[in-house]
Amino acid sequence: MQIFVGLGNPGGKYAKTRHNIGFMAVDRIAEDHGFTPWRARFQGEVAEGRLGSEKVLLLKPQTFMNLSGQSVGEAMRFFKLDPGDVTVFHDELDLAPGKCRVKTGGGHAGHNGLRSIHQHIGEAYHRIRLGIGHPGRKEAVSGYVLHDFAKAEEGWLDDLMRGISDGAKALAEGDKPGFQNAVALRVAPPRSSKSVPKDGTATRDETKPVAEAEDSRSPLQKLADKFR
Repeated sequence: MQIFVGLGNPGGKYAKTRHNIGFMAVDRIAEDHGFTPWRARFQGEVAEGRLGSEKVLLLKPQTFMNLSGQSVGEAMRFFKLDPGDVTVFHDELDLAPGKCRVKTGGGHAGHNGLRSIHQHIGEAYHRIRLGIGHPGRKEAVSGYVLHDFAKAEEGWLDDLMRGISDGAKALAEGDKPGFQNAVALRVAPPRSSKSVPKDGTATRDETKPVAEAEDSRSPLQKLADKFR
């Protein structure tokens, strides 16, 4: 069994903020993969289901971000799991918006939710770092993460959530490259080799050679041209 934890703050006031992108990720997995309805447990909300052959508990701590570790630690101990069975989805200031990276162990980099989890279960858990960008000034961070995503960000945010859902099965089965690839295919899909101008007319495929022009010379002309 595994626990997928989404970090965020409870209540409608915070539902659409950048700090709640972890909640959004596990909500999307629950919705797309037929998990049970959310219910109160372990100082949080949980939903249960399967991703491929793996049984997974989705957990959204309701303790507020700074005390997330209380909820995570309680759930982990109840099921007698190790930190390596826990994967945490969280916002990441040091990644550009829409970027996604997988990490195991290491420091908490000042993230209050991760700091709390470190205190309760140690650092040897997995993290899914979800890029939200940085406001540019340290003093602006608090207001930035607690502010709703802008309208202009909805496109990449939806692509990221779709990619996470697409790759959830691979992630549960330990296929981290497969998970990353699923996210990349949504966030940065491969471009077609054909370019289509604004008038809608397709140009030739740049990857294919141009066909040679038909030679209309007679055999005699071809022979004569060879000796010129």
